[in-house]
Amino acid sequence: MSSKGQNDKWEFYQDDDPRKRKWRWRRTAPNGRIVGASTQGYSDLSDCLSNAERNGFNATE
Repeated sequence: MSSKGQNDKWEFYQDDDPRKRKWRWRRTAPNGRIVGASTQGYSDLSDCLSNAERNGFNATE
């Protein structure tokens, strides 16, 4: 899942390890550099989205 806002790309993904499968987010600037990322994994996507919103993600854009 990904979204764009303020020219940055937001990605929401799950860990590759099937034992963990935690949700995480990453924010990438137009120049390709990662400018933000979740510091922990979340069991629920809604918790991950809430954390991303506290860090600038706007789901309505």
